Amino acid sequence: MLALRDAKSWHEVGIVKLGRSTSAPSESMYRAHRHVPRLRKFGPRILFGALLLVVTAIQSGLPVRPSEAASVRIKDIADFEGIRDNLLVGYGLVVGLNGTGDALNNSPFTRQSLESMLERLGVNTRGGNSNTNNVAAVMVTATLQPFARQGTRIDITVNSLGDAKNLKGGTLLVTPLMGADGEVYAVAQGPVAVSGFSEAGADGGGVTKGVPTSGRIANGAIVEREVGFELADMDRVTIAMRNPDLTTARRISLSINEALGDGMSRAIDPGTISIAVPDRYRDRLVDLMTDIEQLRVEPDQVARVVVDDVSGTIVMGENVRISTVAIAQGNLTIRITEAPQVSQPGAFAPSSATTVTVPRTTIEIDEDDDRRLVVMNEGVSLQELVDGLNALGVGPRDIISILQAIKASGALQAELELM
Repeated sequence: MLALRDAKSWHEVGIVKLGRSTSAPSESMYRAHRHVPRLRKFGPRILFGALLLVVTAIQSGLPVRPSEAASVRIKDIADFEGIRDNLLVGYGLVVGLNGTGDALNNSPFTRQSLESMLERLGVNTRGGNSNTNNVAAVMVTATLQPFARQGTRIDITVNSLGDAKNLKGGTLLVTPLMGADGEVYAVAQGPVAVSGFSEAGADGGGVTKGVPTSGRIANGAIVEREVGFELADMDRVTIAMRNPDLTTARRISLSINEALGDGMSRAIDPGTISIAVPDRYRDRLVDLMTDIEQLRVEPDQVARVVVDDVSGTIVMGENVRISTVAIAQGNLTIRITEAPQVSQPGAFAPSSATTVTVPRTTIEIDEDDDRRLVVMNEGVSLQELVDGLNALGVGPRDIISILQAIKASGALQAELELM
């Protein structure tokens, strides 16, 4: 490090390498450095300190952290077993609609619900002729977050069940929300917010944007019952992977063992990793889960091609490979054009002559004779595979047919999944 201290100016620091001085810098190097105001304004002390830290780290043998471009957090690819959402559903009534609710004659469940609600409030309408159209029967859905405590609020979604035209301006009455076990976990009520709209004119014409029969109520439900689950009682923590894979499960287990100690984690199957709670985390299970979910691993994936023939969408994984194969694609296009012509009688035609329509049909056939064979070599990368398919000059739907043919020939080394 003496060479650093003996440098005549801070310009010479840039050419010092691990304590050994090289030859003196040339005049051109000095001129180049003089044109760098960002570096010059920091001064020699700061630059010397920064370089000293780098040299010290290298000499001390500290490991160089690998690139994290391809790694992801365990938090983003797996979940802890037991920490999960719970779905809630309920049936209710939306009132206050401006003539856009259910027609009671067409929706008997709406009439029965309305009569039952009024009876509970002390109003007897049985046998009457209720003909209101300001009420709509709706299904209410919500998601109960894990560890939601009693009294907290959650968002709900309201969807029309009958023939209501619009829920705009309506208010949801008190609706119990039940879980899969039939118990009530939340109670919902509030004004419905609708993003879509529907307007119609007197002559029957109209315009509709979005879905006016579906809406949301922010913080529209209050949690009344908690889901019983205690982290402190757990001796083992189980991780459930969102996309089960043997290689990824093993990498997660190795990463956890590296952080907690050998033997603390093991992969049970492609989608489950079991972790023993260390003694130092016995009363700090939240800290253990936090440390685990921040660990980074590089997930592996099966070579797969996903095809949606309806929309013409193709998604290929990075590991998709093909064997050497020659491809030729040709389209047969037939165009039929109808251009009827009108034939009128001439000036000296008999009086019985009439104007007639003479059909004229034009048929064109295009067989794409200019298509040629394209050779796709074995083991090409994803980019080379895409370039080769694009060289055929075909669209997504034709590429789907080509991929299916390659798979049928046994040359596609990947799974072909049709949606």
